[in-house]
Amino acid sequence: MHFLTDRKRAEGLGSARSGTMHHWIMQVSAVGLAVLIPLFVFTFGSILGAPHEEVVAYYERPFPSIVAGLTILVGLYHFRQGAQIMIEDYTRGLTRKALIVATICLSYALMATGLYALIRLAL
Repeated sequence: MHFLTDRKRAEGLGSARSGTMHHWIMQVSAVGLAVLIPLFVFTFGSILGAPHEEVVAYYERPFPSIVAGLTILVGLYHFRQGAQIMIEDYTRGLTRKALIVATICLSYALMATGLYALIRLAL
């Protein structure tokens, strides 16, 4: 950190001005997943292997549906942030931009698909 000015050191910003925010978002989503994953495992595990009608009736209740939806959203958002940081660290140029755009598109497409499937199941 000897390349940073005193002002940058005090503000906690590096040369890209976003490293601290990326780290903070990853930490918050990790804490959210630490709560959501056990809830999802217990709610999903109790219905695993049940007939289709019973699964539909189970996910019509609000709590399992909300837990599953939040797990999909937070998990894929965490994936997007982590993959973007990894791509930024290990690639350069046009490849970096293309991979970041592809990762963002993939994560949002998976979020939409997962939520659509959950809504179709619950309604």
